[in-house]
Amino acid sequence: MPSLTEENFEAIFRSEFKGLCFFAMKYVKDYEASREIVQDAFIQLWEKRATIDTGRPVKSYLTTTVQNRCLNYLRDNRKFDRNLLEIEQLNVTDYETAADFLVEKELHYRIENALAELPEKCREVFLLNRNEQLRYREIAEKLGISLKTVETRMSKALNHLRKRLLEFTGVLALLIRLFQG
Repeated sequence: MPSLTEENFEAIFRSEFKGLCFFAMKYVKDYEASREIVQDAFIQLWEKRATIDTGRPVKSYLTTTVQNRCLNYLRDNRKFDRNLLEIEQLNVTDYETAADFLVEKELHYRIENALAELPEKCREVFLLNRNEQLRYREIAEKLGISLKTVETRMSKALNHLRKRLLEFTGVLALLIRLFQG
């Protein structure tokens, strides 16, 4: 970007504002604060337009600026979550990478919670199958239970996980629709 014209700035603002607000919401969990943070990032972009590194994409600059402002907001408001330390240490170079990371982290969290909700014996069968790659027959032999019992427990575990993950994908789809316009 050789120089940031007013037209370029407006186009970037229109294309990136909602996505950056979504990104900021993952940190601060406050709609108004996220909008303010993103607006401040755009103000900073405009004020520093003459000194911005032209070899670096503007989207990357904005994402890093928003990320830093979110972390400052959390520290200043004592709402800092230890899990955000992992995010803070990332070198986020574009919005999609950060969003993918956050979605993946949330998905792992949801899976862990769904597994914790399972009855112990169902969870045991599921983990033996998925983590240790044991076949149903091997699980039956290892646990001293029938093959049919393994199938029943596995079916119960899969149905429970499917239900929990469908809830997550529904919420995710709604958020995407909200922030895309």
